[in-house]
Amino acid sequence: MTKLSPEPSKIRRPIWKRLMIWGMPAVIALIAASPLRENYFEISKQLEIMTALFRELNIYYVDELQPGELMETGVDAMVESLDPYTIYYPESRVEDLRFMTTGEYGGVGASIQVIHERHTIVDVMPDFPAAKGGLKIGDVLLSIDGQSLEGMDKDLVPDLLQGASGSKVAVTFLRYGAAESSTVTLEREKIKLPAVPYRAGIADSTGYIILSQFTRGSSHEVRQAIRYLRDSIGIKQLVLDLRGNGGGLLQESIGIVNLFVDKGQEVVSTRGKKSEWMKSYVTLQEPLVPDLPLAVLIDEHSASASEIVAGTLQDLDRAVIVGQESFGKGLVQQNKPLAYGTKLKITVAKYYTASGRCIQRLDYGGKRSQDGGAQAVADSMIQVFYTKNGRPVVDGKGVQPDVFVDIPLMSYVLEGLYAEGLLFDYANAWAAKHDSIASAQYFIWSDEDWKDFVDFAQDSEDFTYDSESRMVWAQLQEIVLFIRAQANKACWFESWSRVIP
Repeated sequence: MTKLSPEPSKIRRPIWKRLMIWGMPAVIALIAASPLRENYFEISKQLEIMTALFRELNIYYVDELQPGELMETGVDAMVESLDPYTIYYPESRVEDLRFMTTGEYGGVGASIQVIHERHTIVDVMPDFPAAKGGLKIGDVLLSIDGQSLEGMDKDLVPDLLQGASGSKVAVTFLRYGAAESSTVTLEREKIKLPAVPYRAGIADSTGYIILSQFTRGSSHEVRQAIRYLRDSIGIKQLVLDLRGNGGGLLQESIGIVNLFVDKGQEVVSTRGKKSEWMKSYVTLQEPLVPDLPLAVLIDEHSASASEIVAGTLQDLDRAVIVGQESFGKGLVQQNKPLAYGTKLKITVAKYYTASGRCIQRLDYGGKRSQDGGAQAVADSMIQVFYTKNGRPVVDGKGVQPDVFVDIPLMSYVLEGLYAEGLLFDYANAWAAKHDSIASAQYFIWSDEDWKDFVDFAQDSEDFTYDSESRMVWAQLQEIVLFIRAQANKACWFESWSRVIP
């Protein structure tokens, strides 16, 4: 293989000239793009094989193929073999990537789910087109711009509602209890989901802030929420709720930690294959509330940037972490532009909190399980680190809360009511009978409401209830019948074996 930097005295000038003319810069660029130069031949070989395979399939396969779909299937399989965070985005889905980064999209401000095989509105953002047009939670969408939604894939419906700000979309829907459908034309707007959907003062001068995502500007929203609670309510302590927060932008997590810790403090470091990802990130500003007592709530769905905030505040003994063990995502992704408007979100590094631990739970580069899934970091590989005040913390298992709070198990009946959509259906029925509802602080569920709900559930055709004991008894009966049938077969075979010599 040709060396990248041979000694000039050992290169004959004619060859050097010809290499320069024939495209040596392109060759160098290709080799430099690979972190391991010795893999260049293998990379070239595999690319050539893939090109030849793709060409032969399109020329000779018995049925007509769609080249774009075929290649996308191959690319998806390729990145799926790595980790679930390395994702290829075709041009049609690049907008999804922008939304995850900014929290912005062009649309009507409504969320859709499939309930009872119908595309149903489950959330309407106030002051946006859907709410202005009169759409409500529980409305069933029938068609969009004249295109029927019956049998349509649930992932395609949001694409029909989204579009450029200022464009219009006609939505036909059926309201709960209505005999006929209605149609409304909505003008799409730029929708920005708030990173802080709720902040309030609660008992004992305690501030409470929910942070739902780490999109661009989320640290500013948290700063504004703290200022409001401090200046308007006079809070003396704060609860930051990161439950269910799947993470987002690394810089925003650093900005949020900076609200509580001194300038110049290392928050997180990253280590990757390329030198550009061997970095350390420190706080750049003076803290907003350096001495405000702080508790951070986490659960099994708190991941990535949420774990940077919770883990580093724990490492610095700046906050008490309360809840359940976090998800355990210690990987960093970066968006890379590809050809023809496509993009690749690729895992480029692992991150380490202030104590030096990496909370990544699954080892995607190690040995896979029998079903092909990544396995958890082995207990023998778990290391102990120490917080600023000397408390032990471990890596490889997410963020362990300082105060563990167990989640009560959902009862069998309640789980069934929720899974079958009966709670959602009754909420729609109740709302149809009431023009308004009291705030959560003052709402009272009466005995009459409870009786009404029980009657509603019993009359529903979408839900049938059977106790767990009856189900277990039925399973035991099936097992007994199976064993008896097998015994009868054995007896029958034994009888015939005696008759036939």
